[in-house]
Amino acid sequence: MKYPRVFLVGPMGAGKSTIGRLLADDLHLEFRDADREIEERSGVDIPWIFDKEGEAGFRDRETAMIEELSQLEGVLVSTGGGVVGRPENRELMKRGAVVYLHASVDEQVRRTAKDKKRPLLQNANPRKVLEELMAVRDPLYREVATIIVHTDGRGPRAVANEIRRLLA
Repeated sequence: MKYPRVFLVGPMGAGKSTIGRLLADDLHLEFRDADREIEERSGVDIPWIFDKEGEAGFRDRETAMIEELSQLEGVLVSTGGGVVGRPENRELMKRGAVVYLHASVDEQVRRTAKDKKRPLLQNANPRKVLEELMAVRDPLYREVATIIVHTDGRGPRAVANEIRRLLA
C-alpha cells in the first residue's frame, strides 16, 4: 500500500470504529481509535472530559493525539467526528490517506439512537444537532478526504472492501 497511515473521518454513526477494525486487519495495519486512546491516557471517558473541561479541553487533547498518531507508520486511525474542525488536525491527517465515511443524517440518527456516550447528542433534539454538525463538517471532511465512501444501508464488510480496493 502506498500510504504509511490511514485516517477514517466522518460523522457520528458512520462506522469509523467498526469499519476501521476490519480494514486494519485487511491491510495489515495496527488499528488505533483516537477517542479510545484519549480515554486510556486520561483514565476517564469522553463525556467526563466534556463535562469537566468543555469541548475546547477535549479538542486540545484530540489535537495532541492526532499529532502523535500522525507520526506513526503502519496504522489505521479512527477519528472522532469533530476532528476536522481544527485546521491543524486536517493538516496533520494529510500525512496519510484520509477516508471520509459519509453517512446521511437519517442514517446517523438511526445508528446513534440508543447511544448514551455521545455528549453532543444528549439533548432534546439529536436530529437537529446532527443536521447542524453535518452542515458545518461535511465541507471539511470533503476538503481533507483522499477518498469518499458512502455507508448508508451498507454493511461494514462491504464498505471495508471498497476502501481496500480504492486505496490499492
